[in-house]
Amino acid sequence: MALDTRTDRRPSFAGLLWRSTVGKKTAMAVSGIVMLLYLVVHMLGNLKIFFGAADFDAYAAWLRTIGEPFLHHEWFLWIARVVLLAAVVVHAVAAYQLSRRDIAARPTKYARPSPGHHPRPRRFAPHLVPSPGHHPRPRRRASYATRTMRWGGVILGLFIVWHILDLTTLTVNPRAEAGHPYANVVATFSTWYGNAVYLVAMLALGLHIRHGFWSAAQTLGAGRPGRDRTLKTLANALAAALTLGFIAVPVSVLTGVVS
Repeated sequence: MALDTRTDRRPSFAGLLWRSTVGKKTAMAVSGIVMLLYLVVHMLGNLKIFFGAADFDAYAAWLRTIGEPFLHHEWFLWIARVVLLAAVVVHAVAAYQLSRRDIAARPTKYARPSPGHHPRPRRFAPHLVPSPGHHPRPRRRASYATRTMRWGGVILGLFIVWHILDLTTLTVNPRAEAGHPYANVVATFSTWYGNAVYLVAMLALGLHIRHGFWSAAQTLGAGRPGRDRTLKTLANALAAALTLGFIAVPVSVLTGVVS
């Protein structure tokens, strides 16, 4: 006698939302906003390097004491890292899955029949055979914004790994010394490859924010015909401010303003 092992368990609302295209876009928008807020704070903190080594090192030390005595030493930093890691993972996974869906939904590119050749109609599916002189619609190309977002995301993902190895673990910064963040920043931007990696990543970041902020606003329902110009202006302003703010540090080291 066979036993019925089926269950009538319904999928959770969160599971249904995640599997839907709207849910994935919403997850991307929310996680993107979390990362954007972090970037604004991070950029403002970076700019303290213009006040000198003492102020910058004191700021770096203060970050480890936020929340004390309620939180233990460096707990706030680790909480922030976990939240950021979760946001990056959700953002990347949703972007990848949406990209695969977009590719799967594009029209299939069929081979064009040779001149004078007429395929024999199938017995049960004559409608699938193209008529003489018919040319199938070519595969739709991804838009410039889509390609920029995809490749920009890859560049930024690789940069995050480099940035952690460079200024957090100090693995790829041979002249770095633990406990001296100002000197470590100057050391990394005193090399051509440190500047090259950072500048390319920041340009990719600016383009990513420019397109991503607009997309997030549309996904979360902020887009309206009367707000389009305002949202585009805000997206451009945010992208420009963050890009220039981050790039200001390596450029200042290169020119000797920060040394």
